[in-house]
Amino acid sequence: MDAPVFRSDCPSRPILDQIADKWSMMALSVLDEPRRFNDIRRELEGVTQRVLTQTLRRLERNGMVERRVLPTSPVGVEYSLTALGESLREPFGHLYAWTVDHADEIQARQNDYDARTE
Repeated sequence: MDAPVFRSDCPSRPILDQIADKWSMMALSVLDEPRRFNDIRRELEGVTQRVLTQTLRRLERNGMVERRVLPTSPVGVEYSLTALGESLREPFGHLYAWTVDHADEIQARQNDYDARTE
């Protein structure tokens, strides 16, 4: 495989920007089964309704998430992963595991850096 070319017009840039942010990664992670909006919001502590709505819309637009209107009163909405979204679970799982495994070391290095630069 050739070395990546980081051209400004590379089509991967907006896709990476849209799927690699923290809320997208976390939303995809909690969609291990179809879930309603408020269920997702409860799982993602700290996310606002506005940010979660924007995140789910981006993921739906990119074909990662499917939105289904439920025939309930009041009308409910359920989100689930598409096959494309499901294909991200494994690489995101590896990234999450790496993050957890290295969190203490990273925090220690951040503290060292901050102490040196103050």
